[in-house]
Amino acid sequence: MSAPKVVVVGGGGVGTSVAFNLLLLARGYRVVVVDPNASKVVSHVMDLQQTIVQGGVGTARAGDDQDVATADVLVVSAATPLTVNTSRTVYLDDNAAIVGSIFDRLPSGWDGVAIMVTNPVDILCTWLCRERGFDRRRLLGYTLNDSLRLRTGVADALGDVAPEAVEAWVLGEHGDLCVPLLDRIAVEGRPVRLTAGQEGLAVEFVRTWYARHVALDSGRSSTWTSGLGVARMVDAVCFGTDDTWVASVFLEGEYGVDGASLTVPVSLVPGGLGEILDWPLAPSQYDGMRAAAESVARAADSVALLPR
Repeated sequence: MSAPKVVVVGGGGVGTSVAFNLLLLARGYRVVVVDPNASKVVSHVMDLQQTIVQGGVGTARAGDDQDVATADVLVVSAATPLTVNTSRTVYLDDNAAIVGSIFDRLPSGWDGVAIMVTNPVDILCTWLCRERGFDRRRLLGYTLNDSLRLRTGVADALGDVAPEAVEAWVLGEHGDLCVPLLDRIAVEGRPVRLTAGQEGLAVEFVRTWYARHVALDSGRSSTWTSGLGVARMVDAVCFGTDDTWVASVFLEGEYGVDGASLTVPVSLVPGGLGEILDWPLAPSQYDGMRAAAESVARAADSVALLPR
């Protein structure tokens, strides 16, 4: 059996970071990068090939629409250029057009797994499942970064803890309506309860991260974090994992939400979503999930009205 073919659509910083990290996983992935800017893709591929010389495992090449149609895993990171803004929703109309054109290339009966990285991820996943009938088990929105940022914020608030020692999770929208689970924090496997002041610092770190990063006007996204995280997610849906994940998944009653994609805890198996894990939430957290779902659903309705 040949190694999985992973097609990354979007040859910018995030997409090429995904490609780079896949080669370092040493699974032998056949990595294909697709982007309208052919010269940029060739440049990245020429560079990635020397990564293989230094110990990376697999292959990397430029691709086209035919590769999209034959992907085992499709990573969608193509997007309109980044701008200074305060919400990922400013990209909705432009990115919906881009994402729609990518999914139009998939043949009927395509049985691969799609990982959505393009923002606003929850709205785009909702639209694809609701309006285009995409199988929710094979469409996962990458949203781990919120939880990673909460772990950093918790470590900073505690002051003497390494971020990698923290376990903390964020559910809900990948955006302003995220739901940090402050009652589910552990350090080195031991439950920890933050003070009110520490909770405030940790939540502020998460909720302001995007605005602070975009305000730098650097023209780049969370390249390294997303590249590594998405590569690990690809590995999980190709080979399985015992790790707990979070991902934006189209919900059908879970967590009191029906008809919208939100970040929830999941298991990942070869072929995509294993199951949505049932974590008990506080009433205020359920309220936060419902508020996020209503916002995402309304925005997805607006995408459905766009001309195709």
